[in-house]
Amino acid sequence: MRTRRAGAVPWAAADPYSTALRAGRGPLFLRRADGWLLPLEVERWCARADRVDLKVLDRCEGAVLDVGCGPGRLVAELAARGRTALGIDVSEAAVEHTVRLGGQALRRSVFEPLPGEGRWGTVLLMDGNVGIGGDPRALLDRAARLLSPGGLLIAETLPVDVDERAEVQVVDVTEAHAGSGSPFPWARLGTPALSRYADRAGWSGVDQWAAGGRCFAALRSRSASSSAEVPKRTAVISSQRAANPSAGSPVADR
Repeated sequence: MRTRRAGAVPWAAADPYSTALRAGRGPLFLRRADGWLLPLEVERWCARADRVDLKVLDRCEGAVLDVGCGPGRLVAELAARGRTALGIDVSEAAVEHTVRLGGQALRRSVFEPLPGEGRWGTVLLMDGNVGIGGDPRALLDRAARLLSPGGLLIAETLPVDVDERAEVQVVDVTEAHAGSGSPFPWARLGTPALSRYADRAGWSGVDQWAAGGRCFAALRSRSASSSAEVPKRTAVISSQRAANPSAGSPVADR
């Protein structure tokens, strides 16, 4: 019997998300306990980086860590530009896809030990990955420890002012492939909510912008001279979600 790697989660190896990634298409949704559904943009994630993605990547500084990289379009694009970049994801299918595109990736949770801690120039939380772990403050604290002093965090947020935490599942609602992954904690944040968490955690706002119906925020961690003021907080989250929930609007249950 194969032993489960520390930090891995049951849905990471075989679940509707992995199946969709290997096929390169959905439909796939996040489902809350009350039946509410949020569509996941599998086809976009499995394609090459689009013009909105490229503008985000133009803003990156230094070596880039893509947290919850999914099938790796951003890591692959950075690699093609000759940039140092690493994707991390708990989904084996996501890591495999990233490597096939020419990017470097590890099957790892953001809350596990990672290469280059404290030396990354930019951390990316794209495609709604600011929701990883269901605790935005813990995720921001972890990102600060991964970045070099004064490093850049770029997060994709929702186009509305929402601050929500919930237990969700990834589901395939089609009759041919009906199935669901195990429940996991997730958060949905608009830019105002992210800014509130960031202010309390000592981040500085750099910019906010919208493009192609998507919203983004850039934050800068404390510099070395002020880093001692940031309270140390141990993350209690042991896994991250492999899927990258879209910033689109939810649809009704079926």
